[in-house]
Amino acid sequence: MWQRFLLRPAFVAPLMIWLESNKMFANANLIISAWHEGQLVGVCRALTDFSYCCYLSDLAVDKAFQKQGIGHELIDRVRSAIGEEVALILLSAPEAMTYYPKVGFKNVENGFIIKRIR
Repeated sequence: MWQRFLLRPAFVAPLMIWLESNKMFANANLIISAWHEGQLVGVCRALTDFSYCCYLSDLAVDKAFQKQGIGHELIDRVRSAIGEEVALILLSAPEAMTYYPKVGFKNVENGFIIKRIR
């Protein structure tokens, strides 16, 4: 199970070419997307061992489609793919700090980070 896509067939080839040329997506092992009338409107990217933890590294929904439950559905599909025994972890963008508690995430005080240099 290298990647999971919910795609319309006409868009698989162009998106696959783009994903393979993008290291962030090429090295993820769980990718789920949302489409509306042939247009990509949301995507999430995660890294997981499917055993203990899953890092939700990206969650993005087109502004025109926000507040319709798409982000929540993408998260639900990640949770479904990883199973109940796997913890879902993320680092939030500052502007999204109020969003994640609304979709079930709890703030943690026992985490650390070594930030990127570049």
